[in-house]
Amino acid sequence: MKYDVRSRVWDLDGRTVHYTSIAQGEHSVSDDPDAVITTVLGSCVAACIRDPAAGIGGMNHFVLPEQPQGATGPYDKTRYGSYLMQRLIDDLLERGANPRRLEAQIFGGASPGSSYYNIGERNVAFARKFLADRGIATRDASRVGQSGCKLEYWPVSGKTVHSPLAMPPKPKPPLIKLRRIMPLVLPPVAA
Repeated sequence: MKYDVRSRVWDLDGRTVHYTSIAQGEHSVSDDPDAVITTVLGSCVAACIRDPAAGIGGMNHFVLPEQPQGATGPYDKTRYGSYLMQRLIDDLLERGANPRRLEAQIFGGASPGSSYYNIGERNVAFARKFLADRGIATRDASRVGQSGCKLEYWPVSGKTVHSPLAMPPKPKPPLIKLRRIMPLVLPPVAA
């Protein structure tokens, strides 16, 4: 596999593949059989949704499940799954997908440590519920556990390449070597 920096395409077995990278708060939809959508996830979630009969699919990347209740003031709605999940589905339907044929995969939800507010697990639970409420079948979801992952998704074929990112090794405590020191013996002090 060769990467051409100028054209941002890969040469894969003599076939040109169009590469689109999405970041937090973004989504992409394509009906190009040579398209690959990619992202890097931690506790965020990416939903990969496609209509296999129509040959169209897409991916989103959200940070949090929903806007907190009672939140006021301006906020970036693209951070939330409640916005991006619906946006992705709407864009698929606008381009000819049939809602009864949609199938999904969910990736991400890393949980680097135990915490009271485990956002990775909450993101995955939200995505599963959102899809179930709309009758969209979910194929095997790949969780990333404690570390993040790089995800590549071919929206037309549904092929995914899920590459876990290595956790940095835990630092080892410094090795301290102590020498044996003979006790200091002082002569008695005259009173």
